[in-house]
Amino acid sequence: MRTPLVIGNWKMHGLQADARALASAVREGFKRKVAVTIAVCPPFTALPAVAEVLAGSVIALGAQNCHPEPSGAHTGEISVPMLAELGCRYVLVGHSERRKEMGETDEQINRKVQAVLTHGLTPVLCVGETGDERRQGLTFTTIEGQLRAGLAGLGPEAVGKLVFAYEPVWAIGTGVNATPGQAAEVHGYLRGILSELSSKETAQATSILYGGSVKADNAESLLTEPEIDGALIGGASLKAPEFIAIVKKAVAAPAAAREGSR
Repeated sequence: MRTPLVIGNWKMHGLQADARALASAVREGFKRKVAVTIAVCPPFTALPAVAEVLAGSVIALGAQNCHPEPSGAHTGEISVPMLAELGCRYVLVGHSERRKEMGETDEQINRKVQAVLTHGLTPVLCVGETGDERRQGLTFTTIEGQLRAGLAGLGPEAVGKLVFAYEPVWAIGTGVNATPGQAAEVHGYLRGILSELSSKETAQATSILYGGSVKADNAESLLTEPEIDGALIGGASLKAPEFIAIVKKAVAAPAAAREGSR
């Protein structure tokens, strides 16, 4: 069984003092190891402070973005080696907000995926359709295109080193999340494509997270779906009690899923 993974994406929120306080509160909630992998992705400016707070804890550090080149004349950018030096384990790649606001292309996202893998970190490749695309029946076409483009040039072994996140754009920050059935259907479809690109065994071992208005009150219904391996949390990760509650729902979810399948 895949170990659940819950990642908090703090986006562009928090000065260093805020980040320290939030990281400390989350750490306090998990003094012992739990049966869930936990990570937080603070803003770049807060990474050193959060790394210091989380040192020696069960909570991993992640970054929200990266540049595909290891160094060079790229003003304002941050490379994967820089993130690795700070202790980052995960890097979000292809988030819909960067696709939309920064105009990131599938080719750029693919280069970032390869860069993260090259330097030994784990890419979290995000895919998801807009509301218009869902209404037009293009959900599977859109996410398959994003997935295949993001993994272009990677061999089966490399594909197995990624984490994936299905984040329907229409559910991010809107308060409207996909139903458990809708999310599970897309996750199953993604896993089928991963089987083609790697192997059935690799696809079954790969984590696919759901993201999009996940809160403590809807997390359980989503996370008990066998195809959903955890969550990428946005706004709710900025409130330590809410984030901690979601992680605890993820701890209980595998047992509930097994019970429900009997």
